[in-house]
Amino acid sequence: MKVSDFRRIALSFPAAEESSHMGQPDFRVDGRIFATLASAKQGYGNLMLTLEQQTASSRKCPKSFSQSQVVGDAWA
Repeated sequence: MKVSDFRRIALSFPAAEESSHMGQPDFRVDGRIFATLASAKQGYGNLMLTLEQQTASSRKCPKSFSQSQVVGDAWA
């Protein structure tokens, strides 16, 4: 997926806004980050999903999703 497509989809959510965190683009609703382009140079975007959503997404589309390391209920 192109960065422009990721950005377009992220901003299509109601009340979504683009901002930045540590110099990298992110997307927020009500001030909470739900997606970032922090890894765009590596060829992917990041979605902030629950562990259950990560598991379901990576099982349904293993070539498109990979799970990040989660420690307790925090992102590592």
